[in-house]
Amino acid sequence: MESMRGEIRVADQVVAVIAGVVAADISGVSVRTGGFYNDLAKKLGGSGKGIYVVVTDGAVTIELRVSIKYGMQIHEVCRQLQEKVKETVESLTGLFVEAVNVHVDGIEM
Repeated sequence: MESMRGEIRVADQVVAVIAGVVAADISGVSVRTGGFYNDLAKKLGGSGKGIYVVVTDGAVTIELRVSIKYGMQIHEVCRQLQEKVKETVESLTGLFVEAVNVHVDGIEM
């Protein structure tokens, strides 16, 4: 992002943390990393396994690996997750979210 005062850069890890917080707020979703708060620290260091982010030229692509709670409508939960992650990342960072790809890797009982 360019501004009249200089350049603003948002680190991939910042976008990953935002996406992780949003995912934690969606009912029936958990990021596939072994425990949200334990792995949030890993994400801050860039080594989280459930959220992958690529920021290039002001556009963001986000990959989320999640588990969905048994009984939830997978397509509906994932659509809600995509919309909320896109909306929140764009709102907080000013970056354009090109894609939010959700991979359902498991079902939680």
